[in-house]
Amino acid sequence: MLPYLPEKFTAVVIGANGGIGNAMVNTLLANSQVGTIIAVSRSSFLPTRPNVESVAVDVSTSTGREALAQHLDGRPVHLFFNAMGILHDTASSIQPEKRLEQLNETSIAHVMHINAVTPALLLSSLKPCLQGKHPTIIASLSARVGSIGDNGYGGWYSYRASKAAHNMLMKTAAIELSRLNKQSIVLCLHPGTTDTALSEPFQARVPSEKLFNPTFVAEQLISVMAKRTPEDTGSFWDWAGEPIEW
Repeated sequence: MLPYLPEKFTAVVIGANGGIGNAMVNTLLANSQVGTIIAVSRSSFLPTRPNVESVAVDVSTSTGREALAQHLDGRPVHLFFNAMGILHDTASSIQPEKRLEQLNETSIAHVMHINAVTPALLLSSLKPCLQGKHPTIIASLSARVGSIGDNGYGGWYSYRASKAAHNMLMKTAAIELSRLNKQSIVLCLHPGTTDTALSEPFQARVPSEKLFNPTFVAEQLISVMAKRTPEDTGSFWDWAGEPIEW
C-alpha cells in the first residue's frame, strides 16, 4: 500500500466523515499495513472499529486543534491526510464568485480560513508528532484551480485564492519539516471532481467519466503517495500521478 511507511503505521485523517475522508479511512482499514487510524471530524466517526480512534472536534478552532494534539500526545504520526475544505455553504450564503462584484470580505475570510489557514495551523499543532526520525507522509487536498499558472478561465475567486495560499503554506512547511525530519514528505493533492457534497451543485456539466467515486479517488491518491520520496516533498500532484504547476 504505502511501502515508505512501516508496518502498523499510525494515520490521522482530517474530515473523516466527508466523502473523500471517509473513503480514505475505509480504504486504509482494508489493508493490514495500517495499525491505528485517528479519524477526526466534527461528529464521531461511525462505524467504530477496534483500530479506529474517533476524535470529534472542530479543527478550524484553536480549541479543537488543541484537543487533537492532546489526544495524540506527541506519538509519531506516519500518515497525515487532510480532506477538509469548503467551496460553498448555503447557510452562510457562500458560493463561488463568478464576477468581481460578487466578492464579499466575510465569505473570502471564511473560505481562506478553512482551506488554507486551518491545514497550516494543524501542522503547527501536530508538529511534535511529525518531527523526529520516523517516515511520515503529510498530504493535504488542494485543487487544480489553485494553480496560478493553470488559471485560464477566471472566476471562483475565493476558492482559487484559498487553494493557492494552501499550496504556499504547505510548500513552506515542507521546507521546515525537512529540517526537523529528513524522512518527511509533504504533498498537495488534487483529487479530481469527486462525487461528494462539495461538488454536487456543480456536477451538471461534468462528463460522467470525469466524475469520480470517492473510493476510486482514495485508492488513486494512495497510489500517488506510494510513489513519492523525500525528494518530492513540497510538490503538487493530481489523482493520476501527474505534477501540477504552481
